[in-house]
Amino acid sequence: MHIPDGYLSPQTCVVAYAAAVPTWTVASRRVTKVVKTRSVPLLAMFAALSFLVMMFNVPIPDGTTAHAVGAVIIALVLGPWAAVIAVSVALLFQALLFGDGGVLTYGANVLNMAIIMPFVGLAVYRLVAADAPLTSRRRVVAAAVAGYVGINAAALAAAIELGIQPGLFHTASGAPLYSPYNLSQTVPAMLVAHLTVAGAAEAILTAGVFAYLQRADLHRLVPNHPGVTLTEGSRAVPQSSGLTPARVAVGFILVMVALTPLGLLAPGGAFGEDAPQDLDLAKLGLSSVPEGLNRYNGFWSHTLLGGYGFSNGENATIGYWLSAVVGIAVIALVIFLLGKVAERIVGRREPSADRAGARRAGRTVDVAGVERASSPSGQSAGSGGEAGRSS
Repeated sequence: MHIPDGYLSPQTCVVAYAAAVPTWTVASRRVTKVVKTRSVPLLAMFAALSFLVMMFNVPIPDGTTAHAVGAVIIALVLGPWAAVIAVSVALLFQALLFGDGGVLTYGANVLNMAIIMPFVGLAVYRLVAADAPLTSRRRVVAAAVAGYVGINAAALAAAIELGIQPGLFHTASGAPLYSPYNLSQTVPAMLVAHLTVAGAAEAILTAGVFAYLQRADLHRLVPNHPGVTLTEGSRAVPQSSGLTPARVAVGFILVMVALTPLGLLAPGGAFGEDAPQDLDLAKLGLSSVPEGLNRYNGFWSHTLLGGYGFSNGENATIGYWLSAVVGIAVIALVIFLLGKVAERIVGRREPSADRAGARRAGRTVDVAGVERASSPSGQSAGSGGEAGRSS
């Protein structure tokens, strides 16, 4: 689902960025909810997890591969705006460090996987869960359905973006300039892969993490479920187990890192991600590689570990492990630092808001932050003024 550079026209990329930039702006403001609840480390961990699951390429019966994303579970636990930030950061470093997805097409990849996917998934979750208690099995089912629908919505968006290129951008003779696939090819190819294997993987991931948090760390789910009843009737709220969720999460990520080379066992590659020289021109009815695809495909050539491996192609397993370690370290660190910056910004804003609220309530706050009741004339009682000295 990572669209490489060259497959989308510059015009399409501009439109995608035009949708992504304002969403990032809003997300950066709305994610303060995560900062206030001290969930920044969890957000960093989720971003690292999203990066890792996108490295697991699962074989598809038609010879291609697909992968889960993890955007929906972030939206369910920390909110859709947090998911926008986390997945956007993961996608950015996948493109810059590993060449997975393009830089010109980064806006489109963000639109599909970091915006459409979490918001659609959250809407489906709320529809299916309805007013069920937070600890009910219905919410686990709702999480699974949300993950499944969310990733397929993202896949459909990518299929449309790729499929409209030949009709909109072509030479005078009708030869495509960018993506050589039309809608009759892209929609079936993307949806078959995601309605079957990738959708199931996303559903299992989303439901599994949600069910675990229900039992082991319910309070993590509460902030994003305002007004939702915790349990049915007189049932007790599940207590946290001795093994903390933080340790479980770190252990899970370490296991995922160890298993990442399994993605190398998947034959073939993802649909629509072939390098120009790997295209089957005869099958596509083309005499040459589309001009725009050939021109822009190598736009970013400064990857650290291109294709999650070494440039000489040797020691693929070690290269994949190294890519996983570098990726989660960079992504988690960036998210953590962004969270700390947001914490400071929020911390500066809140005292000002508190002072404004105090004034509206008929109180003043001195430079030291001490509240003093105001007299009817607007002077502070005990401030040393004439009203304070009169008896």
